[in-house]
Amino acid sequence: MSIWWSLHLRREAASVPLARRLLLGTMETAGVDPDVSYELSVALTEACANAVEHGGAGAAPDTGPDGPDGPGGALSGAYRVTAYLDGETCRIEVADSGPGFPYAELPATPADAEHGRGMRLIEELSDHVRFGNRSGRGGAVVSFDKILKWKDAPSLLMA
Repeated sequence: MSIWWSLHLRREAASVPLARRLLLGTMETAGVDPDVSYELSVALTEACANAVEHGGAGAAPDTGPDGPDGPGGALSGAYRVTAYLDGETCRIEVADSGPGFPYAELPATPADAEHGRGMRLIEELSDHVRFGNRSGRGGAVVSFDKILKWKDAPSLLMA
């Protein structure tokens, strides 16, 4: 079974629960264990919150072939969330059009730090995480994977 979806969202706080609810609904429909779904939804929430807070400063609009608001363009006021459920793995990617990460690896974050805890939380809740920058167009990309566990009861998609 494979499921994927992609959202182009405005950098507004209200977009974060929308992405989270869509992920949780997808996981429920697919029959993913609720604990795994919850962990992925928390990691997604942190990645989206980071894109909302930091994902637009300093980036020039990409007008692309479809204009700044079309599918081929991205304004600094938007970010993209893509989720892939493929076999036993879920991969989630959050990409923004901000200045990107200023370093190749995240520095150590003290427990009482004001910023950076969300990225550490994503690392703890996922099996594999990549923090990077979009090549050529600017912006940060947070991609994380998790091995899925399934509910005991068959899912709608398996029936």
